[in-house]
Amino acid sequence: MTMGSTQSMTVQRRRRRSTVALVAIGVTIALAAGACGGGRSDAGSGSSTTAKPTSSTDFGTMTSPCGKGDAKGATAQGVTDTSITIGYGDDAGYPASPGLNKEMSDAIKAMMKWCNDQGGINGRQVVGNYHDAAIMNVNNAMTDACAKDFMLVGEGWSLDSAQEQTRIACGLPAVPTYSVSPQFANGPLMYQPSPNPADYYNAANAFLLAEKFPTQVKKAAVLQGNFAATIDSAEKAKIAYTKAGWTFLDCDQTYNIMGESNYTPFLQRLKDCGAEVVYFSGSPAPIFENVLDAAKALNFNPIWAEEANMYDSNFAKWNTNGNADNVYVRMTYTPFEQADLNPATAKYLEIVKSNGGSTSLLGAQATAAFLLWAEAAKSCASNLTRDCVLSALSKVTNYSAGGLQSPTDPAANKPGDCAMVLKMTGTKYEQVLPAKTGEFACDSKYLVKLEGPVVDRGKLDANRISQAGK
Repeated sequence: MTMGSTQSMTVQRRRRRSTVALVAIGVTIALAAGACGGGRSDAGSGSSTTAKPTSSTDFGTMTSPCGKGDAKGATAQGVTDTSITIGYGDDAGYPASPGLNKEMSDAIKAMMKWCNDQGGINGRQVVGNYHDAAIMNVNNAMTDACAKDFMLVGEGWSLDSAQEQTRIACGLPAVPTYSVSPQFANGPLMYQPSPNPADYYNAANAFLLAEKFPTQVKKAAVLQGNFAATIDSAEKAKIAYTKAGWTFLDCDQTYNIMGESNYTPFLQRLKDCGAEVVYFSGSPAPIFENVLDAAKALNFNPIWAEEANMYDSNFAKWNTNGNADNVYVRMTYTPFEQADLNPATAKYLEIVKSNGGSTSLLGAQATAAFLLWAEAAKSCASNLTRDCVLSALSKVTNYSAGGLQSPTDPAANKPGDCAMVLKMTGTKYEQVLPAKTGEFACDSKYLVKLEGPVVDRGKLDANRISQAGK
């Protein structure tokens, strides 16, 4: 085998990993994020992530839902006098990207130990069944979960549209880390800490960037992959950003999600079109890195408006050449660099690292999912049934996971209306909006109601529940 062919195979493997990661988080964390860490404020002033000191068992400002108790009864599948069995999982077994999103499962395992060390939930120990969907085996994973688990908690599967018929048929509730498809994002029997519905969008960063760059956002464009998740993400962003005062030029570009041999023609077209801000929908490595290199070679230096999947430690380490110095990232969870300002963020990092796990933004979301579920389960005491937990979740209208994320409305399946914007500078992420480190800007106008093909594909009923997955 020649060196050239070896290099070519390496590039192809990297492209496949990039594609898979994109499926998992390209839309999901736009997803996420909706986090004001510990309070609210008017737009521009933000809310501080600083919180009062808590006990060793509390999670940020949230009293731990775990502890000793005398709950009894085999009340449902997976529930006994002494234990509660939940399902969790990721796509770590996908051959093209070993370990994909394992940080979510690392978080759930760590949170189960943290909870059980305190006595479990009302005295019942939390037991987990791990399900590896490996991207393409999601229906098999769901079938297994249907047969064993009380509920799904903190799972995240890239092709979640393929699971829905099975999940709905067996009546398995879910409190996932994230959702991708409108079928699941607006699905029945599902509540998530960081809602990502088809019909609402947290456009805080679009408003904040419009204030900072009022002229440039009038000449915006999109560069997206030819894949459903990236197309949906870009389509939702265009609708929401337009409502924030952006104007999109008629020169959007679509690249091959498996990667291009040359990105120069795409960037040249955007440059010739006069684009001054570009919304890129895709993965950090290697595609966006290659795009940034091509843009630099053309002396094309637009503002890059990005979602939270660009908050990536490897991407930051890559930027030794400064080609990503004009990248602006929306965040609704407190960045790990600011953990000293936010006890909940510090607690997440402490719990997972002490259990030997890896951390990531998706891991923080999985933690928020576990806490949301655990608090609802605790309220049911000895009456621990799926209906009871779902009823409790349906009443959670203001949730922050102790300040780990900004308040969202899981009951109504709506994101929050807070965000901060980070800017890449060299190999570091630095907060630029709002100006004060550790604060989020919050305003009701940031939560935008969406209409259009993405919403239509979800086939939402009058209660905004998707009928497409049945």
